[in-house]
Amino acid sequence: MDILWFLIAVLVLFAALGPLLLRRRSGGIRLAAPGSPDAADPQEYGFVRQEALDVRLPGPDQDLLDVLDVVQRTQDWRAAQQLLAGTPKEGEVRWQRVQAFAGAASLELAQRPGEGGRWLRDWRAESPKDAGGAQVHAEFLVQQAWRSSSADKDDWRIILEESRDLCAQAALLSPGDPVPYIVELSIARGLAYSRPEFDRLWAKVIDRAPTHLGAHLVALHYLSEKWHGSRAESDSFATMAASRAPQGSLLAALPLFSVYDHLPEVIVVNSFYRSAVVTRAVEGALFAVHAARPDDPMLAHVRHLLILFLVRSERWAEAVRQIAAVDGYVGALPWTHSPDPAADYTLHRNLAVAGYESNGGSPATLRP
Repeated sequence: MDILWFLIAVLVLFAALGPLLLRRRSGGIRLAAPGSPDAADPQEYGFVRQEALDVRLPGPDQDLLDVLDVVQRTQDWRAAQQLLAGTPKEGEVRWQRVQAFAGAASLELAQRPGEGGRWLRDWRAESPKDAGGAQVHAEFLVQQAWRSSSADKDDWRIILEESRDLCAQAALLSPGDPVPYIVELSIARGLAYSRPEFDRLWAKVIDRAPTHLGAHLVALHYLSEKWHGSRAESDSFATMAASRAPQGSLLAALPLFSVYDHLPEVIVVNSFYRSAVVTRAVEGALFAVHAARPDDPMLAHVRHLLILFLVRSERWAEAVRQIAAVDGYVGALPWTHSPDPAADYTLHRNLAVAGYESNGGSPATLRP
């Protein structure tokens, strides 16, 4: 019986990936042995080797990377406090930096139980009234809950309830700052806030940051079919936000994130990624990317998700151009849902390059 289930699994996997990985028609991908003259080499495009990809961030933030290096090397929290104090409340950057500091502390603790992340504990102990420290601590607890607990365990609720208390403290320490409320959106998902509770929380977020894409992405998870909403509610929320987005806002890409949230576990129809629903969401995201400011801190998030959909719909040239814009960083969806984000990203990158070259592309024809 085990052999039968194994054979069924192999057949399903081949049905899903076979047409993508091995094309026999003209213009498709053909497998080549490593080192073969016909083998595509992503490094010829200047792409970063898999082992050197940065899994912490979706795109470059040199100030943040420099401070993370100092904090983790010295275990002194003051550089992190200064960076957040100088980061404006409005916009997306503060939220991303809070997430990055919390993630760094959480990873340290996982690697060195009882010792890692000492700088965050010192930060809270030595400067309990610092708004940035309270925000990072609250987000740290949220990440700890998602990483180490289960929804049916008491410690899950205890950690998230502690984080909720910290969010309230952080909101008092920094009036007008949306970050404490965005952190609470993740708590709302874990603690199963009722819809009226969620709506009241969401009103506080959009009152402070109406076009904050990061906040919309967190809210979208609550509304997804996997948690406390449905596919229809998620799509409606995303479509409404996209339709109201001001010119140049990346909110126009939100429907693609809703599609991603509701991808089937197994896709056996090769045309799924070229269906009308997916194509419409991809085109909306591409439009948003083209209209956005080049320095929009959320641009890399949208590009990373586009890579997955463009590769799986075999739009090789467009995929390679998105890769060229973000290569070097993989700290974003969809890669962060993988046990090995760098490997998953590299697989899609290799497929994109192979498909691009099989249709006449080359490093010389790739324009910035």
